[in-house]
Amino acid sequence: MILEALEREGVEYVFGYPGGANLPLYQHLHEHPRLKHILVRHEQGAAHMADGYARACGKPGVVFATSGPGALNLVTGLCTAYMDSVPMVAITGQVASTQVGRDAFQESDVIGATSSVTKHSYLVTKIDQLPRVIHEAFHIATTGRPGPVLIDVCKDVQQAEAERVTPDRLQIAGYRLNGHVDLGEASRAARALAEAERPVILAGHGVILSHAEPQLQELAEAAATPVGTTLLGIGAFPVRHPLSLHMTGFMGTGWNLKAVQNADVLMMVGMRVDDRVTARLADFAPRVKTFIHVDIDGSEMGKNVRPHIELVADAKQALAAMTPHVGPVQKDRGRWLSQIDAWREEHPLRYKHSNGRLQPQDVLLDMYRRADNRAIVVADVGQNQIWAALWWNYDRPGLFINSGGAGTMGFALPASLGAKFARPDLPVWCVAGEGGFVMTAQELSVAVEHQLDVKIVILNNFSLGMVRQFQDDFYGGVRSHVDLTHSPDFVKLAEAYGLPARRVERLEDVAPALDAAERTRGPFLVDFRIDPEANVYPIVPLGKSLNEFWEAPEA
Repeated sequence: MILEALEREGVEYVFGYPGGANLPLYQHLHEHPRLKHILVRHEQGAAHMADGYARACGKPGVVFATSGPGALNLVTGLCTAYMDSVPMVAITGQVASTQVGRDAFQESDVIGATSSVTKHSYLVTKIDQLPRVIHEAFHIATTGRPGPVLIDVCKDVQQAEAERVTPDRLQIAGYRLNGHVDLGEASRAARALAEAERPVILAGHGVILSHAEPQLQELAEAAATPVGTTLLGIGAFPVRHPLSLHMTGFMGTGWNLKAVQNADVLMMVGMRVDDRVTARLADFAPRVKTFIHVDIDGSEMGKNVRPHIELVADAKQALAAMTPHVGPVQKDRGRWLSQIDAWREEHPLRYKHSNGRLQPQDVLLDMYRRADNRAIVVADVGQNQIWAALWWNYDRPGLFINSGGAGTMGFALPASLGAKFARPDLPVWCVAGEGGFVMTAQELSVAVEHQLDVKIVILNNFSLGMVRQFQDDFYGGVRSHVDLTHSPDFVKLAEAYGLPARRVERLEDVAPALDAAERTRGPFLVDFRIDPEANVYPIVPLGKSLNEFWEAPEA
């Protein structure tokens, strides 16, 4: 019943790991060849693969795990998906219903442990609940603000027999979707942009989830309004567009931060307006007279910034509804756009070239040239993530994937494999630091087993780079437990897993190594030994306002 229900929902891949409490499920997998099961090497890897799969193709990722430690190993991946609004359905085995609450072998309160990191969850103790629950789970995971849903199925339910039932309708108490746009508020928002002297739009992950990139660009051009994106919103607006402000937030571009802090109308679309965007909240966008917030989740309204105009709606519908009401722009935007261009020249992205050490930007710029505006890039967390985000140069949407809200180290490798399963037609590059890479490196086995054409770029500075930078800049220079000198030899590690690899320490060897990666069918790893003192800039010091950002030293 479970497997047939998955087929009805259009599931193609299941990422999972068998164990005692879900063996009845695995017993019948071979009878369903349309469901391709990917045996991971750790349940956290399964969750991240399902996450990367969902982000790359838009369909919900599906995960199997057994009870107890198997299910609990999913928690980090569920949290990652939950924070970033990624659709996922996790089906976990549970001890027999007669043993629940009795501390049976490998029993854990999976519902309790995951309630804060799932959109909804179910404990199935009776077989007649199954068809309805699975149908509901996929509906909840993929509608409204997407998110992970967990179904915990007792082992005796998996072993029970009942007549197959296909649910024909959904009746979910308390689950209501807002399917319309308040046209009055949309008109007010459009007029506010048109009448502003210094308008700015900030776009988040909700724009990408809604596939609203064309509507965003159309509105921005109609209103002559510059657009920045959050870390998760990268790709929502073409980076090389004349109106692009690139990334916002406490590690955003200098010209973006200047624009936000001097705007008189600020519209935030599909984003949570969290602390990474605002820095010190009391000083966020102090010159704004009108805040506009567009988000599908009404609970985000006023959570951090109280908007003057609220649009609780899907980003695509809301932006499409706004554009016809923009009308002629009331103010001369030339002065405002010229000022932004001046800030762009005054605060460019730059990095040091001259200290004789390989710089991360040297690697990424060459990688992005090869990506040719079409490859999926999956970044891990830390300095590597921000470097990859800041030097992103695409004009196409939805091709930059990373863990934003949870900031989960170890995300990139399994998520890149999931992305490749989802989009075998596109090149996939995985960018990671050595610290995050070793957390899920066992999933190299999956890459080799399935000969996934994923190119792995390790920016190796032999330390927890972001933590080291914070300690240097904000904690008196005391470097406490950030030394990763005793990391593995990644070339030998890759070869042990069965994939080719290279080590690069000099600038002149970057291109040949990337050439070799591209020529090789299947996975390929390059260990780039970068400058151990390389830092991320711009950066807003902890506790400071966006106005107080630090820039990179002169190149």
